[in-house]
Amino acid sequence: MPQPTDNLLEIDQLSVHFQTDEGTVKAVDGATFAIGRGKTVCVVGESGCGKSVTARAILQVVEAPGKVVGGTMIYRPDESTVTELTALDPRGNPMRALRGKEIAMIYQEPMSSLSPLYTIGNQIIEAIRWHLPVSRQEARQLAIEALIKVGMPRPQELIDAYTFELSGGMRQRAMIAMALICNPKLLIADEPTTALDVTTQANILDLLRDLQQELGMSMMFITHDLGVVAEIAHEVVVMYLGMVVERGPVDAIFADPQHPYTRALLHSLPKLKQKRSERLTAIQGNVPHPLQRPHGCPFHPRCDFAVVGICDVATPPPVRLADGRDVRCFAYTGEHAIQLEERTVSPSVVATALPTPTKSNRILLDVRDLQMHFPITTGFLNRVTGQVKAVDGVSFAIHAGETLGLVGESGCGKTTLGHALMRLYKPTAGTIVYDDASGNQPDLARLSDRELKRYRSVIRMIFQDPYASLNPRLPVLEIVGEVLRVNGVAKGRALTARVGELLEKVGLSPQYLHRYPHAFSGGQRQRIGIARALAPNPRLVIADEPVSALDVSVQAQILNLLKDLQAEFALTYLFISHDLNVVAYISDRVAVMYVGKIVELAPTAQIFAKPQHPYTEALLSAILPPDPRRRTHTSRIRLEGNVADPANPPTGCAFHPRCRYIQARCQAETPTLRQTEAGHLVACHFAETLQLVGVVGE
Repeated sequence: MPQPTDNLLEIDQLSVHFQTDEGTVKAVDGATFAIGRGKTVCVVGESGCGKSVTARAILQVVEAPGKVVGGTMIYRPDESTVTELTALDPRGNPMRALRGKEIAMIYQEPMSSLSPLYTIGNQIIEAIRWHLPVSRQEARQLAIEALIKVGMPRPQELIDAYTFELSGGMRQRAMIAMALICNPKLLIADEPTTALDVTTQANILDLLRDLQQELGMSMMFITHDLGVVAEIAHEVVVMYLGMVVERGPVDAIFADPQHPYTRALLHSLPKLKQKRSERLTAIQGNVPHPLQRPHGCPFHPRCDFAVVGICDVATPPPVRLADGRDVRCFAYTGEHAIQLEERTVSPSVVATALPTPTKSNRILLDVRDLQMHFPITTGFLNRVTGQVKAVDGVSFAIHAGETLGLVGESGCGKTTLGHALMRLYKPTAGTIVYDDASGNQPDLARLSDRELKRYRSVIRMIFQDPYASLNPRLPVLEIVGEVLRVNGVAKGRALTARVGELLEKVGLSPQYLHRYPHAFSGGQRQRIGIARALAPNPRLVIADEPVSALDVSVQAQILNLLKDLQAEFALTYLFISHDLNVVAYISDRVAVMYVGKIVELAPTAQIFAKPQHPYTEALLSAILPPDPRRRTHTSRIRLEGNVADPANPPTGCAFHPRCRYIQARCQAETPTLRQTEAGHLVACHFAETLQLVGVVGE
């Protein structure tokens, strides 16, 4: 560990408790780590492990009834100044002077953290004038300069924009500008890239790295994305149930993790080299509720190395290893070490085969020239003055039993396409021909709502947000069983029995039938969403970002579950995602979408190894490998600007303003989706002549 003068912040035995009617919740339980000057410390762990509460404790903004009950936080802005943060009044002037000026925070979701009632300029100006003695005009100029620094397009114009007028990447840049406006010495970033697509995430990480070097600031970066950790961290702090279970340099943590929890997290990642027939090595179970904290080591119920009579009896003390790492595990304490070291191979690390799904050359869904345009209306009479071409002439086919991955940046039309296939929208034009296995091939795009009723049970959807997609006022029995009751499939005891069977299929106990969504973790809620989608025995499931909001360990469980269910029920998937590692693992073929059109479609291995469209190449270059030795910021293709406006797309190829291979023809002529080799479709004028770079397995 660095000498004290090398540390900007030293946290020792920090404890944050919440007093509730049910008991004391130990959200942070004796956390100890330090943040060096100019260094990035990444804090990782599953949801509920205390990462965000630790960050809020540093700023003294823990929400009631939470309270810092123990430990110290020593802040050293320079070698001659020492401030004990826990001794400051959270509402006092000294703490308020530090908060936002010397220690700033970027929150996970800028849409909920920025006020929708004020422009981003007003909010940044308010932060400036709170800490700096400047006029409003001077503050506005400083705000514009801050927006320029974070790469905001058209800053003089967008400073007067409201949050709902900005894309996700723009909102995050505005949040970063506000956090950095006073040149803080410590920036706390709480999951700042989780909701962003791969290219925007890469740009934000590059921006934070550049600003860190320019300002010489330290960063505490909270994330569950281990690719991000490998890309930016100097040190890693691994938390579980409020405790720091391992802490050390990023290279050592990734190359040779010492704690079973760290090892299990790293093994849960889907890797490009992994065979699609292999099951992901998910951690068993879930993070327990803090009120149900296990006796002994908090991780022992999920640990493959746990020893009865040792790990379930006492809490292991932190141990300093020879390489300087801190580990909290009985494997490194005296008499118990030999017993645990004998278990050199974790059972969950051994890859096991998945059941083989039944595939067919038969086309289940044939989409041709599908368009989904939304009118732009203005004035008192709501006159139509334009069209948002969210989906603009999409054609593809999905074969029975396969998984087609659909990727692209936010705003490319992926979710709108999924909703159109579900007939949540009536398409503007085009056909959606469905093979119902009985010889009929209806065009779903032309059916009336009454005619569609029989098909709504065979094409189902799993939604992205497991929190917003479940009605909080209904128990699980009603949520999952509603579609069965509405369609007259089952009622009464038969309905209860059927829902219980579905819960067992997705790995939940039938005893949960009468619980409400708030009683479940994020992974459990997503399992309920999957059970709801499976209830009427569908043939096609549209999965819209089903694992993007989940921890890496829960993500592995859900991906394994989706593959098991596909084999058992002969399901066909359209899998929408911005996580290309996940897409590579689960998909048979991949379609790449940009501004309402498919620009490339090919078998998964082919598209990852030999992309033929420049946009696909840029997406692949933004993949963050979970290996700090392979950091990509020097070789990454940086896409400038944002996805083109579907209401006013560029002439010719919509990607040409961001393409590094642009030629005159690209600006004038729209390329068509054509076959360049067997099974490979691409919409690029120069696909055969470009030498594009793909990715290979690690």
